[in-house]
Amino acid sequence: MNQNKNKDISIILEGRGSFKYEKGVSLEQIARDFQQEGQCQIVGAIVDNKLRELNSVLDEDCYIRLIDSCSPIGSRIYQRSLSFILMRACVELFPKCKITVEHSLSKGLYCEIHCPCKSAINEDDTRQIENRMREIIEEDIPLIKKQVPLDEATEIFKKYGQINKVKLMKYRKKSYVNIYECGWFKNYFYGYMVPSTGYLKVFRLKPYKPGLVIQLPRRENKGKIPVFKEQPKLFRIFRETEEWSRILGIDYVASLNDLIVTKREREFICIAEALHEKKVVEIANSITDHIKEKRLILIAGPTSSGKTTFAKRLEIQLRVNGLKPASISLDDYFVNRENTPRDEEGEYDFEALNALNLELFNKDLERILSGEEVEIPTFDFCLGKSEYKGNMIKITKEQPLILEGIHCLNDQLTKYIPREDKFKIYISALTQLSVDEHNRIPTTDTRLIRRLVRDSKFRSNDADTTLTLWESVRRGEEKNIFPFQEDADVMFNSALFYELSVLKKYVEPLLKQVDTTSPHHPEAKRLLRFLEYFVSLENEEYIPKTSILKEFIGGSIFC
Repeated sequence: MNQNKNKDISIILEGRGSFKYEKGVSLEQIARDFQQEGQCQIVGAIVDNKLRELNSVLDEDCYIRLIDSCSPIGSRIYQRSLSFILMRACVELFPKCKITVEHSLSKGLYCEIHCPCKSAINEDDTRQIENRMREIIEEDIPLIKKQVPLDEATEIFKKYGQINKVKLMKYRKKSYVNIYECGWFKNYFYGYMVPSTGYLKVFRLKPYKPGLVIQLPRRENKGKIPVFKEQPKLFRIFRETEEWSRILGIDYVASLNDLIVTKREREFICIAEALHEKKVVEIANSITDHIKEKRLILIAGPTSSGKTTFAKRLEIQLRVNGLKPASISLDDYFVNRENTPRDEEGEYDFEALNALNLELFNKDLERILSGEEVEIPTFDFCLGKSEYKGNMIKITKEQPLILEGIHCLNDQLTKYIPREDKFKIYISALTQLSVDEHNRIPTTDTRLIRRLVRDSKFRSNDADTTLTLWESVRRGEEKNIFPFQEDADVMFNSALFYELSVLKKYVEPLLKQVDTTSPHHPEAKRLLRFLEYFVSLENEEYIPKTSILKEFIGGSIFC
């Protein structure tokens, strides 16, 4: 860092002030100047509202926001770069092996290494891989990006046996591909990398049969690796979705694009929806089998997971089984507006558990389940208070009661009801479809795209408004939903393999309207680049009106 006034360019660093640097200075040098010991590693920067890699150089005055490995953007850069090192280490240790990056698990990344001579990676293998990765990191090898013509890139992918990357290239609109090199090893990744392997010192490998988990630094742990928490139920749902992928014949985006281009969408849409319906039926049957012990059905999940449609479909299947479920809305139990807790920014926190009148709710719930007739309050969102308008509810001992809301897996919500009397369901869009073997689609991206479309269609919110709210929504999920997901009796994956091909035409115009001056422009641009991999599915006639997707694009019989 140099504040000499004779230097060529002036930069304004967000939260730090104004500084002078020589023209042609790299972002990496600036990052070194401001990297604080014990803080999350700086891995990228947003320069004049455009995401840039640290090896970029600056030639003119600019405004810079440094991105660290614990931020949402930086975490993706760090995770992607670390995956690259994992792949090189595995290929060196186990020649002819194939690595697949699968999905998130316990705040880490689950991967599988498929070797001709091994059925699964064991603890010794994991230790060897981690040791080799640390050797590569200690060498501080540059990660070099090269722009390669499509035909040359295709030959590289063929050489490494990456057939799904080869298939994907025929849908690429640009005439080139950015290939990254780590020494002798080359690969293609969707998104940016750190400048060199030396940036990736903080990680841990955890054996998790049949694969392993890359554990990463987290902001809530002050840049350290959190304690690994087993998530067997969530893992089983991902494995179930792999089986659905096999049934549909869709594993990567290129396979989906092929089906759309060849006009075979009707079959795979019908099968995908049937798999959803089969799972709803299984859950309804399980509830029916335990109805004498578990009459309270609790449904929770993060935003845009499709809870509303799922609850309606479950109710129909319970009726098919001869039950007559009733439901009450948790929204009617909000405390009066002036009593609503506030978040760290001083805004009303409507997602906090104490935003609900828990004492009244539990008192009413006990009476309802005991067979009493109870008057339910109605919350007036305009006035910000509860009123009684003669809304009565009474159920028999044979009737289940359905509650749906973000806190439903938290026993504090229903603290006077014994755990054995509750049937808990966790629902989320756990995307299993990947761009290719090494570029996964985060489940949060699918939910964000769903919400962007829904908010525009039903709430008159533009993309900038939704993106502004998203960080707060995600904080609420981390606090109020994800810690309780493993307590569910069953889980339901609401993701549909074909949905991003449908949502693409709805969300692209919204993202393109995000102004270049908006702080959310880099995120809008990232999502637009990501959606370029998909062929748009224009024909919606085969999507049933009961589909979870209709909750977001419109036309649902439940809304």
